[in-house]
This record gives sequence, C-alpha cells and structure tokens, in this order.
Amino acid sequence: MEALLKSMHNTSPKANSHEMWWGTLGTVRPFPNFNSEKDAREIQTALESKASDVNTLVRILTNRNNAQRQSIAESYHNLTQKELCPALKKALSGGLEQVMLGLMMTPSQFDAHRLRQSMEGIGTDEESLLAVLCTKSPQQLKDATIAYKQEFGRYLENDLISETSKDFTKLVLAILKKEELNSKEMVDYQLIDQDVKALNDAVNGKKKDPAPWIQVLTTRDSNHLNRVLSRLEDLRGETVDKTVQSHFSGDLRLGFRTLVGSIPSIPLFLAQRLHSNIKKGSLVQGILISHSEEDLLCVRIEYRKLTNISLYSTLQKEYKGEMQQALLALCRSEDL
Repeated sequence: MEALLKSMHNTSPKANSHEMWWGTLGTVRPFPNFNSEKDAREIQTALESKASDVNTLVRILTNRNNAQRQSIAESYHNLTQKELCPALKKALSGGLEQVMLGLMMTPSQFDAHRLRQSMEGIGTDEESLLAVLCTKSPQQLKDATIAYKQEFGRYLENDLISETSKDFTKLVLAILKKEELNSKEMVDYQLIDQDVKALNDAVNGKKKDPAPWIQVLTTRDSNHLNRVLSRLEDLRGETVDKTVQSHFSGDLRLGFRTLVGSIPSIPLFLAQRLHSNIKKGSLVQGILISHSEEDLLCVRIEYRKLTNISLYSTLQKEYKGEMQQALLALCRSEDL
C-alpha cells in the first residue's frame, strides 16, 4: 500500500470533474446504491428534529462524494422548496457548521472560498494563500478563478495584485497561471542544465534576481523540478530551502519556500502543515475537505511517517464533540 501511495504522490483526478472513482486515493468515495431522494428526506428529518440530529447529517454528508452531495442538495430543494445550505447554517454552529457547508460546495467553490478567506479583513494571510495556490494543479486553479468570480463578483487576479506587492505579486500571479511548458514525455537533460544554471546564477551575484526562480518554478512539471532542485543542491552543497532563506527575504522568501516545499510531494507538504497547525481548526478542515476525494490517504501515510502517530489518533486527541466526529469521518480510519 505504501509503495502504491509513494508512486502516486503527484497524481490526482481531473480537477474539472466532480465525478470521482474507486481508484482514487481519497478517503471519501462514491456511496454505493446511492439514493438522493432518500438522503434528502433523512436530512430534512434530521434538521427538523428538536435538537438537530447531527449524527445523521455527519453520517450522510461525509459518506457521499461531492457529485452525490450536489444531487442531495437538488433533491432537498425539490422536496422542501428550500435551499439546503441555509438550512444547515441555521441548524448548526461553529466548526461543524463550517465543515458541513464546506462539504456542500463544489471543489472549485471551496478553493475560491479558501483563497478569499486568506485575503479578507486586515492584512493577508500569505501562508494560507500560498498553501492553496501551491497545492493545486493548473486546471484546478483555472476552475477556482472562475468560481471566485461567480461566488464573490470579483476577479481573483485583481485581488491578488491589491493584496500583495512587488516581486511577491509576480510570484503569486505566476503560480495562479502556471503552465507546465516542458515536455513530460521525456527527460530533457539540456533544459535541466539550463534551469540549474539559471537558478544558481540568479543568487550568485551581488543583486539577487528572483525572475529566473519565478520563471523556472512555475513553468515546469514536478518531475523535472525535482531533478533540477536535486542538482542545484549538489552544486551548492546545501538544501534549496537554505539557499532561499539566505538569498531572499520577506513574503518572496515565504513564497519560494512554500513552492519548493510542495514540489517533491504535496501529501508530505500537507502532512507537515497539519503537524505544525493541528490546533487550527479552519486549516485542518480546509485540508481534509479539499483532499478527501483526491489524495488524503497519501497525506495520512506521510503524517504517520512524519510523526509516528496516525492522523486519526491526533484528531481524536485534539478535537472534541461534533467537530471531532466530522473530522474523524473525513479522515476515515487509523493507520497502524
């Protein structure tokens, strides 16, 4: 199992499809013998009970994939002439409300909301912003950009420009529009040499030039970049992270560190992020919901290797009550 997960770290289902399949490395799978009308009736009963039946809501909504949840919402509307999300919002509160509402969004809507949340209010949460941008495929980012306009009536690119500055703006826009221009069909050793030289030369002069780093890191696929970064480490005799820390500063340094940290393995990057922020409920929710149908099994394996404790046990320890119930349902099971 571990070998399979390792080999598929950087693979994911097509981002523009809400249909998932049984070969996914997610923890939430399509529910067999699915009946949206039956689920909608059960949810209606649960919401109308004197004290909302949380067990039923969690059991159904964490055991249906996103396409099935959208179908339940449609059936609920046909049954009650009301929208499901406002009904959930009225019946629930706190972290559980956020989890249930997050599950009812499409993947692109959820990504859009996470990006907006990172930029709302006083100051921008650059770390959260980067964590979303750096763990999504080019297609997922395109879908999130469209959803952002639909959800908020704003242009994501404009908001990123207004919330960031200088070279950091150039970096986040390049990540948002990232296109993998190298050929994935073959190992281009000449391009690897060119990229290693470009990155090395950019930090060797008196004035550090971030442009080659932005260009290379946002226009190559992960396999190519892993080779480039490994060669760069051999050449410089230090980790790429140390190179970035030594030669860049501020938000740009954070951006490069996040990007470089996510390139070798997104599941490992997410496991590290969970480990460092396990008490931050909104961050944990974001990762579990966003990756529950994609690669959460991989994240669980990496978390277990990183901490010697399963993610499931950690969530059991750190969270209580209804929130714990929902997070454990998404995590699904122990890793022994």
